[in-house]
Amino acid sequence: MQSQDVAPRPAPAPGSAADSVDVEQAEAALVEHYPRLVRLAYLVLPPGMGRGRRVLTAHALTQRALPRGRKPAPVIPAQSTGRESDPGYSFVRLEVLRTALEAGLPLKRRALPKRSQLPPLFPQVWGLKLFPRSGGADELALDQRLSGLTGPARAAYVLRGLEKLPDGDVRKVLTAAGVDEVDDALAEAAAVPAAQYPLLESPEFDPCSLQARPTDLMRRRQHLRAALVAGAAVVVCGALLGMPGDGWGPDGAAAPAYAQNPAAQAALDPAQLLKVPGSAWDSSARTDFSVWPARGDLTGDSDLLHRALAVWARPGETVRVSATPGTPSGGPAGPPQLLYAGTVDNARVVILYDGLRIVRYAEPLDSTQGAALDFARVDGASGAEASAVVLGRSDGNVRYLTAPWVTRAAERDLMKPGAGAMALTLAHGTTSPMASPSAQSGSCTSWNVLQLTDASGTRVLTDLGELVPAVLTTGRPGSVKDAAGARSLRAWSPYACSLGAMRAAGVRTVNAWAYAAQPLPDASGTADWVCTRAETWAGGGERVLAQFHTPGGAYGAVAAQAQNVPACGAKDPQVLAGVLWKAAKGDWYLLAAGSHGTASINATGGVKGAAQGNLLAVKAKQGAQAGLKGTLTDGREVSGLR
Repeated sequence: MQSQDVAPRPAPAPGSAADSVDVEQAEAALVEHYPRLVRLAYLVLPPGMGRGRRVLTAHALTQRALPRGRKPAPVIPAQSTGRESDPGYSFVRLEVLRTALEAGLPLKRRALPKRSQLPPLFPQVWGLKLFPRSGGADELALDQRLSGLTGPARAAYVLRGLEKLPDGDVRKVLTAAGVDEVDDALAEAAAVPAAQYPLLESPEFDPCSLQARPTDLMRRRQHLRAALVAGAAVVVCGALLGMPGDGWGPDGAAAPAYAQNPAAQAALDPAQLLKVPGSAWDSSARTDFSVWPARGDLTGDSDLLHRALAVWARPGETVRVSATPGTPSGGPAGPPQLLYAGTVDNARVVILYDGLRIVRYAEPLDSTQGAALDFARVDGASGAEASAVVLGRSDGNVRYLTAPWVTRAAERDLMKPGAGAMALTLAHGTTSPMASPSAQSGSCTSWNVLQLTDASGTRVLTDLGELVPAVLTTGRPGSVKDAAGARSLRAWSPYACSLGAMRAAGVRTVNAWAYAAQPLPDASGTADWVCTRAETWAGGGERVLAQFHTPGGAYGAVAAQAQNVPACGAKDPQVLAGVLWKAAKGDWYLLAAGSHGTASINATGGVKGAAQGNLLAVKAKQGAQAGLKGTLTDGREVSGLR
């Protein structure tokens, strides 16, 4: 709720209970605003401690912010986003800020460290590295600039941008947190543009929405092995010295872990990168990433390429690593293929391909710190699936690198099929920026897609927040076609916003299949039943939505959904779904529809009824719960999608 919707509260009388904060009040504020408080701590903590430790430390400091008994309430406003006049929030925020600033202080030789300067005891995670999701080039640049500020200056910038506090209140908060040179902190923070305040709300700086990766497995194995050997040596030292040492080791005939492997060395050598000639695709029968030429203005920068390969093989603690579901994030088995090396917005970007994965390395223009590494599985990609890769994201826009056979690129709103497409500039395979639907929040009023044209036709792809856009198709499973024609675009229009449910799921293609048309029982028209199915690169986790669209409606309604089911797929193109629908006169009905080949439908539970054929309409009560069973013409039974 915004502050303007809240009536102003009278100021508490001096000495009243409102002048102090008890544990219950502080705990209520901490629980309610926990994600924001942890984000504040994460932003203020020194980036030099590494992203994994910053995440755990931010949670630890926030969880330790409760007072011991009743404490005086700070005379500092909370902020202008619904937390004003809440002394509990003000107190907890001040404690989080104070301890986060203490955590960044250098250790003194003859003084005991403060608790916040030590690695957190709780929470603890063993065997995993946790870090927030990677952002775009703008987030990388902001993180780099914040890392160059002092702790008080970072705190001032965060209080201004995240908490929306005016400078007068920022001064009060910093002073209460123990900052001596408040004016210097405010002046230093002013060097970072205020236009970047909205980026503080991005997933890049959200330590509550995390990705997990294993720790150094080889080092962990070596340490465990060393500990076991040392323990055995203490117990049976004499016997161990007399045991034979050849032929029975756990790694068999493998070389020692520190031995240099020629193939591994070649994979890290920029001179060994495969660079396909620019005309190879024209004479090849293949239409996949293996015939993409190396493009970009930095393909000859061996230092950049060496950094990209080294980070791929051994990402450091500060590298933001992300991978689509089912994509391994290990190093290359041999020299990969270079697809792109160049400048994109505020970053240097390298895109590599190893036959299984597309790998994108990005670093800020003014530093090698704050790098990001993204993985996407693309095995078996061909044609439309291998026609574009995300180069970068900035200010809610996305820029693509397209296949060499693409001749035209355009942007269009999938929700407005009759509006036409807006041409994108295509220079050396790189598109001009276009609005990305994966960046939008709130109500869905548009869904911009990428339209690519080559000698074989036109394809439509959508950005779902991953390296490779998903291909959109229409038609009955087993005989789908590209969603580029006028009829296909009209078919997708009411269901475009449902693509938001498929973000960051490793989606390869999404098909929309109009499997039934049902006359409405009040004779107001005919409703459409459409099944949208998302296939994934990993081969599992398929998502199916059965959607119901009434005449004149702007959006389809999701009637049923399921995951990891064959429904609406090429293996079993059958589906049955139902929905409670209210007629204009106020009557409620259970409407259900099955795909072609459904001989009968039965409703059980809170609504009972049966019908021959693939359509059912039965009067019902509002909120009724019903089960659906269908019988196919071959005698098989199908259940309603849930």
